[in-house]
Parts: sequence; C-alpha cells; structure tokens
Amino acid sequence: MSLFPTEMESERLRYERVHPEEFDAYELYEYVQAGAPHTDELTEYMTWDPHAHPKESFDWVEQAGEKFDDGEAANYLVRPTEGERAGELAGTAGLFADWDRRRAIFGTWFRKPFWGRGYSGERAARMLELAFDRLDLELVAVSHVPENENSQRAIEKYVDRFGGRKEGRLRNTVVIDDEPRDVIQYSISREEWERNRD
Repeated sequence: MSLFPTEMESERLRYERVHPEEFDAYELYEYVQAGAPHTDELTEYMTWDPHAHPKESFDWVEQAGEKFDDGEAANYLVRPTEGERAGELAGTAGLFADWDRRRAIFGTWFRKPFWGRGYSGERAARMLELAFDRLDLELVAVSHVPENENSQRAIEKYVDRFGGRKEGRLRNTVVIDDEPRDVIQYSISREEWERNRD
C-alpha cells in the first residue's frame, strides 16, 4: 500500500498519480511542448520551460514516480469529470512532503482552457484533506511569484476560505528563466483548516 493515494476525486475533478506504470508521457508532452497552444502563457511564471523533446516529459514522469514510491511527493494529473472536456488533461496538482517540518508544499498548474473555472480552489480543498487527514501534517504552504496575478487571486481565495494567512515576500526563492525571483508565500495550519472545512 502506498503512503499517497494513487487516485482521488473531488466534486468535478479526478486525480491520477503521475507514474510511469500508468501514464503515457506523450500525453503530457502534447500539452507542454514548445509551440503547443498557450504553453508560453502556462510556463511564464513557472520554474520549468516548455519541453523541447519528449524525453523531458518522460524524465519528469519517471522522477515523479520515484518520489511517489519513496513517499517524498505526490503529483497528480487533474481531469474534469463533467462537461465537454471531461477526461482531458487539465493540469497537475502536486504535494511535496517536508516530513521533518511536518508541512506540505503545494504546486499546481492548469492549462489555459481550464482557467477561471474554480478548479484551483477545488483542487486545494482536496489536497488539504490529503495533507491533514491522511498524512497527518501540520501546515501547508503555497506561493506564487508577485507578477502572477491569476495565481494570486486563486490562492488568496482558498487561503481566506480555509482561514490561512499571507506569510509575506520571500526574496530570491525560485529561479525562472535563469534569474532568481521572489515569491509571495501563504500558509494554512491544520487548526485553521479544521475550523473552516466544509
């Protein structure tokens, strides 16, 4: 039995683990390759670039599978379960466990056709449940670069919903396009989540 669930569901979304045993990396490559529709907008504020070759997608899937098996992190493919795009790869949801500090760090991205549908908040609610109920962690942290207004709005909405708070600006925390960048970090504690969970 795995520490992390291999699949999960929420109201409108299905989560499938990223693992080479179950996922064809060519499907990922189709959407994140250089020149794919909206890839430049997707990766503008990310710490990774559009994939230049399928091997990059295969390597990422392989690494995600190893981290899943080792209990370090869980990355999930996110697919809508309803509507005209049901079953399509909408994005990914990641939970990176920092066991010594008893916290999880969230990471996510959605393809542009799936922006503005409330999926980020729905995904966050499901991942908070995973972090606190199953993994027995005490804190969840999430961040965005200051210029990423879409992520800022989505994060602030669910952090407020679950009683969390803005921790502040952390300088030179990530590297994007070979340049160190600041991030704005937020956190939600187990106690805050338990007081505000649906």
